[in-house]
Amino acid sequence: MDEDQKRLAIRKEMKKHNKLLVAAAKDAGVKSGLDYAIFQNCGYKGLYGGMTAKDIKANKHLGKNDDILDYMGHEELAANLFRTTQTEAKLRCEHIQGKEKTNQAHYEVGKEVRDTISRLGGTMPENLPTPEKSIKQIEREQKNLGKNKQQKAPHQ
Repeated sequence: MDEDQKRLAIRKEMKKHNKLLVAAAKDAGVKSGLDYAIFQNCGYKGLYGGMTAKDIKANKHLGKNDDILDYMGHEELAANLFRTTQTEAKLRCEHIQGKEKTNQAHYEVGKEVRDTISRLGGTMPENLPTPEKSIKQIEREQKNLGKNKQQKAPHQ
């Protein structure tokens, strides 16, 4: 698999697991859009050494409407996937309730992932390179490649 293929595969998993995380957070008491934004930022702050989504976008030179996850390499996506899956599991297994406890759990899981990366001698997520192409650009390119192959195929 090349980098683009790895990114596409992990990003697809992130979409699935983000839905599960949203459901777990909702069950724990995170109800409004603002509550969820705060919850999401807690996970990012843990994983990114205190950085919020807005800080990460600025660090990556992204626009206001760009999705952070679409501008991550496979290594950074994998760290976020681990954060997401482990937070969802923690919320459910420990029956965490209340916004504050839920936010704290997300922060702690993000921080544990960060600490693990550090212990392993890895690169902190905020220091990983930002890919030039977004996931959406790669998906469009692949879709167009598929169309071109169909058009060039001999008709039977």
